[in-house]
Amino acid sequence: MSSDRAVVLRRAAGSDAGPAAEVWLRSFAAALPSVVRPRSDDDVRDYFRDVVVPLRETWVAETDGAVVGVMVLNGEQLSQLYLAPDWRGRGLGDRFVVLAKERSPRELTLWTFQVNEPAHRFYERHGFVAVERTDGSGNEEREPDVRYVWRP
Repeated sequence: MSSDRAVVLRRAAGSDAGPAAEVWLRSFAAALPSVVRPRSDDDVRDYFRDVVVPLRETWVAETDGAVVGVMVLNGEQLSQLYLAPDWRGRGLGDRFVVLAKERSPRELTLWTFQVNEPAHRFYERHGFVAVERTDGSGNEEREPDVRYVWRP
């Protein structure tokens, strides 16, 4: 895939739920191989179809008719940001974060797993500050995590 192809960020439609879930599944497997997922692939697909796309502010990155990234906002929380593995490092995540800051200009919060060092570097580069670390008892995966906050 060429990184110079046009990538459009747009609100997700119902028909994007399946492709967005597939991006999430591929990205999670590539970026977090040591994290045990408590839900099956089909559960994730159902969640995107029944909850994420219809009930959250869900955005997709699309190029040549294919979804290559997904971002989900829930109020001031950046609850999901996942890119197809071959689209990492091409500036697409940067574009999503700029959009998230435009949509929530006073504050953004997010959680990421402690083992996800690339995510820490990425968010810190975008001005997010780690404000809380947990043992993971509050998330489904039971994986230690970090809460980040961005304020202008």
